[in-house]
Amino acid sequence: MRALTARVATYLCRRKPGYLQSRCSSSYNGKDELALEQEAERKIGWLLKLFFAGTATFVGYQIFPYLGDNLIQQSVSLLHVKDPLFKRMGASRLSRFAIDDERRMKIVEMGGAQELVNMLSTAKDDRTRKEALKALAALSNSVEAAGILHQAGLTSVMRSMADSFEDAEAEKYRSGLLKRFQDLRYDDSS
Repeated sequence: MRALTARVATYLCRRKPGYLQSRCSSSYNGKDELALEQEAERKIGWLLKLFFAGTATFVGYQIFPYLGDNLIQQSVSLLHVKDPLFKRMGASRLSRFAIDDERRMKIVEMGGAQELVNMLSTAKDDRTRKEALKALAALSNSVEAAGILHQAGLTSVMRSMADSFEDAEAEKYRSGLLKRFQDLRYDDSS
């Protein structure tokens, strides 16, 4: 390692190679040589860190676009699990993924809308209902997805739910969804 460092230090510092190989007896040259080696090791360390960061960035840009569909599919599959915690995690992830019409329709095509309606109808606690309503509210921002949610029977499920929620946020999502579907129904009739 010291030989490699000496060669790199020679190259980087533009010193004569004979100077680094010959050891002078004065302590000043020894300290100078040690400082030169440390500087070279520091430069090599930064060079390796930059190389690693560049490689990681390149790999990230190549791989991450393909993870979108897989993550949506995994989130939809979490809705099939019996444990309410996993259902809440899946619904929470779907509400974060539903940011544009293309992703909303992808969630609907993968069966996420129907599973969220089923989750809402069978939920036994308010936290699970709240996450389902939050995800359904995110999906209903698309007119096409809202139509599919209406066909899946979401309005009847929401009307059959008890009006008393312990969580005010869940009631806010429920009333927002009912208003959204009421506005869409008025648009359909005219």
